[in-house]
Amino acid sequence: MASDRPQLGFGSGVVVRIAVVCPYAFDAHGGVQDQVERLVRWLGEEGHEAWAVAPGSGGPPGTRTVGAWRSVPGNRARAPIAVDPRAVRRVAEAVADADVVHVHEPFMPMVSLGALLAETPPVVATFHADPGKVGRRLYRLARPLMRRVAGRIAVATAVSRVAASAITGVPRVRIIPNGIDLDRFDPEALAIPGRVLFIGRDEPRKGLDVLLQAWPRILRDVPGATLRVVGSERDSGPVGVTFLGRLGAEEKAIELGRCQVLVAPNLGGESFGLVVLEGLAAGRAVVASALPAFAAVAGDSAVLVPPHDPVVLARAVADLLVDPAAARRLGDRAAARAAAFGRETVLGAYIAAYRDAMAHSG
Repeated sequence: MASDRPQLGFGSGVVVRIAVVCPYAFDAHGGVQDQVERLVRWLGEEGHEAWAVAPGSGGPPGTRTVGAWRSVPGNRARAPIAVDPRAVRRVAEAVADADVVHVHEPFMPMVSLGALLAETPPVVATFHADPGKVGRRLYRLARPLMRRVAGRIAVATAVSRVAASAITGVPRVRIIPNGIDLDRFDPEALAIPGRVLFIGRDEPRKGLDVLLQAWPRILRDVPGATLRVVGSERDSGPVGVTFLGRLGAEEKAIELGRCQVLVAPNLGGESFGLVVLEGLAAGRAVVASALPAFAAVAGDSAVLVPPHDPVVLARAVADLLVDPAAARRLGDRAAARAAAFGRETVLGAYIAAYRDAMAHSG
């Protein structure tokens, strides 16, 4: 149960123990893992006792690991999840002393689904993914089971309306966007003229190949332009392209501060747009695919282009590279837009969800 110690957020001087359940191993990089790590850290800084529960061996300090993981294909990507049914028992043990359990991607086996099936404390569930047409069809077929399991959710949240639209059998879903550490970025950093940045895994739906198809046109219009690729590794690239592989948060923020244009040419399957948000927070000009999730994050603070179209993409990027004043104006709007995704807004919304879940359980 909650202990009696001064603490902000709950208004009654209590410290709350929160288990934050992540279905994906921290050993592999991903947006959900990033959000879980950030939330555990933010809660700890507020004085709460928070820990992550996940498969694998990584995670923020205090993570309770529940066994091995495998890379499983799904939604045009690969998911590092636990498939061993014994993980269900380990998850139940890992969350048993929590006051509230926050389960991310609650229908994802075995860790998150295990937390939902176990006799756990009250549950806050957060849906992240746009499962695509196949996933939505499976959701509809499994609706009776999902409705029964969903009955264990006290408060349901989704990171966007796109993610919420895939959920069936879960009433009253709150929209709480992914959060970001705004102070990690410097919108006043001086960009290197002609520098373009891509951040993302080397998976088809991230659209790196579309950008590489656009690159010769960009170079033709902006001689000397350079493209830096973070999160992907290839042996070699076209002229002007440098693959940096995966970088830490600080190194990535530096790369963002030095680019003139961030490009997010994703092809679909996105429910939020964390890379787009990072570009906004860094005060950069962002060119992104016109996906519903990206449009919701960026508003009118980015240039949106049709996915799968390297010609239009090249023109949009080149136009900003040759007009630094326009890029600067767009970046200024972007930095103002990102303020809505900061710690105060996002953490405050989650603390309210925890409080309501605990009240719901009596």
